[in-house]
Amino acid sequence: MKQDSSRNAAYTVDCEDYVHVVEFNPFECGDAGTLIAYGGNNYVVVGTCTFQEEEAEVDGIQYRTLRTFHHGLRVDAIAWSPETRLDALPPVIRFCTAAADRKLRLFTSDLQDKNEYKVLPGHSDYINDLVFAPKEGQEIASVSDDHTCRVWDLEGNQKAHFVLRSPGMSVCWHPEEACKLMVAEKNGTVRFYDLITQQAILSLESEQTPLMSAHWCLRNTFKVGAVAGNDWLIWDITRSSYPQDKRPVHMDRAHLFRWSTVNENLFATTGYPGKMTTQLLIHHLGHPQPILIGSAAVGSGLSWHRTLPLCAMGGDHKLLFWVTEM
Repeated sequence: MKQDSSRNAAYTVDCEDYVHVVEFNPFECGDAGTLIAYGGNNYVVVGTCTFQEEEAEVDGIQYRTLRTFHHGLRVDAIAWSPETRLDALPPVIRFCTAAADRKLRLFTSDLQDKNEYKVLPGHSDYINDLVFAPKEGQEIASVSDDHTCRVWDLEGNQKAHFVLRSPGMSVCWHPEEACKLMVAEKNGTVRFYDLITQQAILSLESEQTPLMSAHWCLRNTFKVGAVAGNDWLIWDITRSSYPQDKRPVHMDRAHLFRWSTVNENLFATTGYPGKMTTQLLIHHLGHPQPILIGSAAVGSGLSWHRTLPLCAMGGDHKLLFWVTEM
């Protein structure tokens, strides 16, 4: 039976503010629930959520806010640190944000009295993406419209600095090999850098622009996906520097690309926010058409749950969650 692939969000959570960005914690944090952070015009909110897909007693979604962090500026990106632990005494919440003032802010909290943040200045233009080193969490990489990728330690010292040929749109760290970084540029080039030699070791070409977002598949690191123009593109880096597969999917320009963390053939893309609704598409490489089509009023951000085929998007005073099959 053919199921209509177009559907409303399975779950929603009301928020105090317009949500620009949302990120599930991609790391194990020692708690049954999953941490989620979202950012608006002034605040970052950290909460925990449990879904009925993982816990039979839960009716739909169980969400609770752990803490609201005053940010004072619009939040443009959020990255979780692997040092975040809810089973530690006291607990540790650590994440980093990129803001409209071109600075990174590293937040650390024990959810009680200790709530600190450190400002990391250095970029001279808008910061598009950031990521923590996934093993130890002792470094942060960021990319910017200032045509650089920078790697910082937690004190704010710059450990590496790569000059790009166009704005840096996405940055990903290899899940196992701590010295490998992927940087995607708006001009359609995706480069891999060795942080020890500080040299580029491999590059991919999308052959179309503007490339707005790229993501390294952490379940199979030979795969890289991106959106450029109206299309999604997928590379197999063992075979060619040109995309192995591509398809036009968004009429209004594609905006974000994210691989699922549970299945190497599952990924999501979003259209550009700013029209009345933002389209979310979930794709499976075995299917010619999207397996799920969702939309959100002025939707923004995109993140997959660590252990479920479920993705989140921000919207107008809401978090929206869509669930798909494996």
